Amino acid sequence: MKTIFMTGVTGYIGGSIAARLIKAGYRVNGLARNEKDFPALIEAGIQPVVGTLDDEATIASAAESADAVINTASADNPYVVATILEALAGTHKKFIHTSGSSIAGDKAKGAYAIIEPFTFIPKNPRLEKAARVAIDRAVLAADGHYMVICPTMIYGTGMGLKKDSAQVPMLTEAARAAACGVYIGTGENRWSNVHIEDLANLYLLVLEQAPSGSFYYAENGINSLKEIAAAVSKSLGFGGKTKSLSIEEAISLWGMEGAHFGMGSNSIVSAVAARSLGWLPLHNNLLSTIVKTEHD
Repeated sequence: MKTIFMTGVTGYIGGSIAARLIKAGYRVNGLARNEKDFPALIEAGIQPVVGTLDDEATIASAAESADAVINTASADNPYVVATILEALAGTHKKFIHTSGSSIAGDKAKGAYAIIEPFTFIPKNPRLEKAARVAIDRAVLAADGHYMVICPTMIYGTGMGLKKDSAQVPMLTEAARAAACGVYIGTGENRWSNVHIEDLANLYLLVLEQAPSGSFYYAENGINSLKEIAAAVSKSLGFGGKTKSLSIEEAISLWGMEGAHFGMGSNSIVSAVAARSLGWLPLHNNLLSTIVKTEHD
């Protein structure tokens, strides 16, 4: 039985991937800092590795002793990635790093944009995303069997300890407070999206079959933020009623990153590389999932 060392196992993405790997017959060792999470992790079949993202020696040791490593804890922490790459140097062990498709985002403030879907890392990302892109490029350029998976807007119930994603719950919380769905500007900005179960399946596929240096966007649908706001409104019993927020109001709600890139940007990508590998996503209707999940 092969052992996978993972960061982020208590999170939405990491916990779901860990559950999928365990189901496929892998042993998962997961970095975790809070002892209160240990019983639930153990019950889920995950062996806790006590430590934080700042514990370089712990991460290096766990990476060295595992058969492969998956980082889902942070797309923006170069220290963790550098520690893992250094630990795996010369071992030919596989490493999957998790990015995020805001690297393909603009700063549209809710406006519609005609964009050819990105199939690879943007050559000229916005300054705000340059550091994340640099990490992605460093992983792909390193001498080893390393890959990057770049999820889009993720939806669906998590399979690990954390059940909720990020963007849709943030929109739902804001909608509850406003008694209607909310979006920025015209709300015509669009995001590619992917279901958490399909995403977890992609990680398993990449782990087992992807060639070194591969970069994969994960998407199987696209929606405007106004469409999502209306679905959230319906799910909360507000009849689809929505309203526009100014970028300043959005920043006060979600901060600069959340407003400009989480909710106000266009992030349109293509999973053509993942599909070429053999990925067959099953879910393609974010809007119906939002309504169904909330009513259930």
